[in-house]
Amino acid sequence: MSQFSHLTEKGELHMVDVSEKPDTERIAIAKAEVIFPEDIYPQIISQSVPKGDFLACAKVAGILAAKKTSELIPLCHPLSISKIDIEFNFVPEKFALEIIGKVKTVAKTGVEMEALTAVCVAALTIYDMCKSLHKGIKITDVRLIYKTGGKSGEILLEKA
Repeated sequence: MSQFSHLTEKGELHMVDVSEKPDTERIAIAKAEVIFPEDIYPQIISQSVPKGDFLACAKVAGILAAKKTSELIPLCHPLSISKIDIEFNFVPEKFALEIIGKVKTVAKTGVEMEALTAVCVAALTIYDMCKSLHKGIKITDVRLIYKTGGKSGEILLEKA
């Protein structure tokens, strides 16, 4: 069973020991989309929702979530994060809002989970702040699109 990094030889769950790995610059970029019903999309684009500035709130929530990832995901290592950036892009042809989260550190392990957690919590915050307009808002396509650092080097899964 040792082929799985989070299992001991006996098949017991454990946190991977990364102490022998070298510190390298690690960057991860994740993306998520929030799809809105067509009839409320004009309010989303104009950012006029009853609860206020949902993008600013979602950005702060995403940043906080990235910093707390090791407290939420049981086997994630706590990391000293150098930079977190959350950006939003409106995609009118899909009635969508794209969320891109970029996380950077110099460490022994990557920041993929931090980037994914950031965009997920940012999307949940947007849902929370906009749900009074319509309950049919969808959070979709959460994915890692880029990572670099460590033994796997640079991996581009999708252009940002």
